[in-house]
Amino acid sequence: MKRVVITGMGVVSPLGNDVETFWGNLLNGKSGISTIDTFDVSNSKTKIGGIVRNFDAKERWGAKEARHLDRFSQFALAAAEEAISSSQLNLDQLDRERFGVYVGSGIGGIQTLIDNVNILNERGPNRVSPTLVPMMIPNAAAAQISIKFGALGPSLSPVTACSIGNTSIGEAFNLIRMGDADVMIAGGAEAAITTLSLASFGNAKALSTKNEEPALASRPFDAKRDGFVMSEGAGILVLESLEHAMRRNAPILCEVIGYGASSDAYHMVASHPEGTGAYMAMKSALRKANLSPESIDVISAHATSTQVGDYSETLAIKKLFGDNAYRIPVTANKSMIGHMFGASGGVEAIALVKSLREDIVPPTINLENPDPDCDLDYVPEGARKMTLNIGLSNSFGFGGHNSAILLKKYE
Repeated sequence: MKRVVITGMGVVSPLGNDVETFWGNLLNGKSGISTIDTFDVSNSKTKIGGIVRNFDAKERWGAKEARHLDRFSQFALAAAEEAISSSQLNLDQLDRERFGVYVGSGIGGIQTLIDNVNILNERGPNRVSPTLVPMMIPNAAAAQISIKFGALGPSLSPVTACSIGNTSIGEAFNLIRMGDADVMIAGGAEAAITTLSLASFGNAKALSTKNEEPALASRPFDAKRDGFVMSEGAGILVLESLEHAMRRNAPILCEVIGYGASSDAYHMVASHPEGTGAYMAMKSALRKANLSPESIDVISAHATSTQVGDYSETLAIKKLFGDNAYRIPVTANKSMIGHMFGASGGVEAIALVKSLREDIVPPTINLENPDPDCDLDYVPEGARKMTLNIGLSNSFGFGGHNSAILLKKYE
């Protein structure tokens, strides 16, 4: 089995459109949640979200190319460009047949679909865009990245709802580990903050309605949490076999050492109340990495700020780690960035890489009224300096999809 390392990273997020800006804001406990001002939310129950700001696709690629990319693909492509640049890959020297892309999206180009349904209803079928389908399909981001960088190897767009980022990273890890690829671009992207999405999740009572205090709305593990906050963006990583990275003297950022996946087999939208699937995914990742629970120094929680979700993840951590669960800091990035759906796992993996490299754990903000049933160490007091070696990152999704990845500081 080959060792797998991370050599490049790229982020588009409500906290910044590059890794360093995002990371700095995360450490400072800054919230990226604000009132939605990109469309009319006057009739929506929820009026807040994690909006990507200062992102100009036309300026980046020109009007023609930008016009043929849905916003989620724009985010994915921009994050991939940063990841490739930071990895210092020389594309002309790559074996393109062993260079692949595993990037997914939970919802895909929903705004493109909405726009064209409106055109169909208002102006008739002859005015519907011929690019509707290639813009809206969830594999568009992976395809666009593959085309942009000439990646001729395996291309896949996992659709595992909000666990997509981890699924993509984990499956890419397996592919390289087995010797079937040298370099993989992996992660997720999402741009699903639309009138339709707000209406649906709002009617399901899944979203926070703390509209008057957007920055305080996402509050994982807090007793007064009232739902998640929709967000958007992309998190993309470059994974390589260690031997390939060393051969080209690449900047090695971290090592991927484990991946586990499971299904709740319980409910389409509700987490298993006992955290059974989450427990199995984490346990699988540890088993495959041949690690004991005592080896874990930090956990990046899925923690969306829902009542059942946060509680069940806490239960799963306790079940796996026992008394040791109270020793491990558990950080919830979504307290600051909101829930980026398919992009969450990729972005949170990048944050975990930075944590391990810099020996610091980002805080969980807005944890002001601790839920007595959620009683682990969630780092509420601010970023914490401590020695770190191995971290675990969780991502769970609708349908009961669970995934966990293990990252290790590269020495």
